[in-house]
Amino acid sequence: MSVYQIVEIGSEVLREKAKEVKEITPNIVKLLENMLDTMYEADGVGLAAPQIGITKRVVVIDVGDGPVELINPVIIEQEGESDDSEGCLSIPGVTGDVIRAAKVTVQGLNRKGELQTIKADGLLARACQHEIDHLEGILFVDKAHKTHRSR
Repeated sequence: MSVYQIVEIGSEVLREKAKEVKEITPNIVKLLENMLDTMYEADGVGLAAPQIGITKRVVVIDVGDGPVELINPVIIEQEGESDDSEGCLSIPGVTGDVIRAAKVTVQGLNRKGELQTIKADGLLARACQHEIDHLEGILFVDKAHKTHRSR
């Protein structure tokens, strides 16, 4: 597998709306695998394709319960509110307090092209929303009501 370089804030690709994946090809499967390798190498819990310079609607997440791969993900339900701190591999050294839905239901395709539905709360719900925002060109600092720099 390969580890990609993570694109950092200031790069235009992070502000572009990612394009829908029309067909799941061997290259998309390889992209998923390489994104997981990149996320784990960077010690992250989520990674969206734009963060490695690829404008496709693909995200990977692992909050400690095993990898979640989503192609063309959409949030179909949201419930409640949660205010918590977030960071981002594309914005090193910065965290921010962001209000997000406490629970979400997300649908997307897996690597076999099968529709999957994920009901998430806690960190998984936050990670899903954070990564799907990346696909819209939105960064957590755009939504943060308070940001902090690491020393």
